[in-house]
Amino acid sequence: MEQVITAMADALFITNNIGKIKKVNRAAQKLFGFSEEELINKPISLIIDDEQVLIKAIHQHSLYQKNLQNLEVVCRTKNREKRLIAFSCSVIPKKIKGLEEIVYIGRDITARQQREQRTTAQYAITRILSESQTVKQVIPQILQSICQNLGWDLGELWAPSQYIGTSVQGDSLNAVLRCVEIWSSRVISAREFKAITWQTTYTPGVGLPGRIWIRRLPLWIQDITDDGDTRRSQPAAEAGLHAAFGFPILDDSEILGVMVFFSRDVQPKDKELLQMVGSIGSQIAQFIKRKQAEDALVESEERYRDLFENANDLIQCVNAYGRFLYVNRAWREALGYSEAEIVNMNIFDIIHPEFKQDCLQRFYRVLSGEKIGQVKAAFVTKDGQTIFLEGNINCKFVEGHPVATRGIFRNITQRLATEEALRHQQEETERLLLNILPAAISKPLNEVANIVEDVADVTVLFADIVGFTEIAASMSAIQLLNLLNSIFSTFDRLTEQHSLERIKTIGDAYMVVGGLPIRRRDHAQAIAQMALQMQAAIALFNTENNQNFSIRFGIHTGSVVARVIDLNNFTYDLCKDTVDIASCMESQGIVGKIQVTEDTYKRLCDEFLFEKRGKIEVQGKGKITTYLLIGQKR
Repeated sequence: MEQVITAMADALFITNNIGKIKKVNRAAQKLFGFSEEELINKPISLIIDDEQVLIKAIHQHSLYQKNLQNLEVVCRTKNREKRLIAFSCSVIPKKIKGLEEIVYIGRDITARQQREQRTTAQYAITRILSESQTVKQVIPQILQSICQNLGWDLGELWAPSQYIGTSVQGDSLNAVLRCVEIWSSRVISAREFKAITWQTTYTPGVGLPGRIWIRRLPLWIQDITDDGDTRRSQPAAEAGLHAAFGFPILDDSEILGVMVFFSRDVQPKDKELLQMVGSIGSQIAQFIKRKQAEDALVESEERYRDLFENANDLIQCVNAYGRFLYVNRAWREALGYSEAEIVNMNIFDIIHPEFKQDCLQRFYRVLSGEKIGQVKAAFVTKDGQTIFLEGNINCKFVEGHPVATRGIFRNITQRLATEEALRHQQEETERLLLNILPAAISKPLNEVANIVEDVADVTVLFADIVGFTEIAASMSAIQLLNLLNSIFSTFDRLTEQHSLERIKTIGDAYMVVGGLPIRRRDHAQAIAQMALQMQAAIALFNTENNQNFSIRFGIHTGSVVARVIDLNNFTYDLCKDTVDIASCMESQGIVGKIQVTEDTYKRLCDEFLFEKRGKIEVQGKGKITTYLLIGQKR
């Protein structure tokens, strides 16, 4: 029997009925680190944290019979390391009552418990990361979960910023780590230790957090009192804390923070635990990076949403089934539908019947991935009005599947109405022209061309931007074109306002004539008024666009030959000296001034103010007297 007991793989203790050890085998000595002499005649409480559990079970074995075969009890080794032992207990009766002996046969199940704890902790961390909405919400939960599931008493998060989420690249040698989060169980009193921790900072390589930070690897300390941390080792020991481990929150080479945990027990290094928490650190880092990306996306979407809401264009987002996902303020105001109504609407509910078939085809073409250029459509407003739109649509794909179409449209209803009105006006103009030019009446309208007529009395204006070549060299072609379009559009409006005729623009030159057929007869006065208004317009343009454009003007009144080039566009080509003299008035004029000939002066001197300039040389005409138009008399 003695040989069997000695060879047993399980630990064996025999005690008397009050728990004093009478016999112990080698397996028990090896498991708990005591010699036989150190155990004999010592109480069983030397190795069992709560021997009362066993004693109670044994003394009431009739009630606890089923538990006597596998009682899991927390034990301690000689160096106070914790072990979970599964004991089978039995009572050896004696002839004399009260002298019974109790046999304890124990098997170390610490490794099994640790595996179960690690599995539970890993599952809990995964669940927390999947359910949490923010980084600030997830960190306290993770600290608590690791402590409770793995049996540790205090957890900390260390980061170089006020809160985790700001990454530090490279070696991070200049980082200053501070504790930004702590969780502790109620079984420890660590108020002083926490106070010191909140006030402590570490640089890379200093203290447990600093060493983990610079190594980028998990680290284990069996007993913090042997760590040599002069700032926190002693307060930790006074709080009853001993073992510690920590791991980096690391995404590839980018470190975001460090988590550190403490236990009341002295615990040997657990390589499997360190491997697991290294994986957890990577999970947390990926969660943080994902949340950073999501926050950036939300912020970007909010900026775009704000931009869309304040845009003048009509913006809409429609899913693959035609249901509205989003429309902006301009869209709602233009069509008159409320947000509540839009939720239940389909895009094809509001497309005008004449456009529905074409829009449906375009919709499916976009969903199939086809790139479509500018499109036109007509929508029906809530009050039954039709508005015409022009714009672009595209499709958003997720994993190759269409999820939504996005459209940005301009309301062109007013423009189309204006174009229609101009078309009617042009038709009326052509009709009047045919009445004025009898020679064309006998011909079909599409055959009338090159109709020539002498016009005895017209006034021609030339305007030219001074220094145009130098200005063009200082800006891009697009910028220059936009500026010229803005200027000439203003001039075009003045031309229409005064019922004059713009003949052509060549580069920066602008030519207008008054007195042609079907136009007003007080052409000299109209030209003069327009020239003065053009001066004011260019001054305003310079102020609003921070430019310094200057224009010369030249005006002459005389006769011309008018040739109708195209009745469809109603354009003229002018011949004779009047045009040449007006051009000479401009080219030899004064920057910013309106120079006119004596013929024009005589027409206008009763209504306008002039300053006599003198005589200038005009090729083929000799010297002629010129005047500068100053303004209109009140």
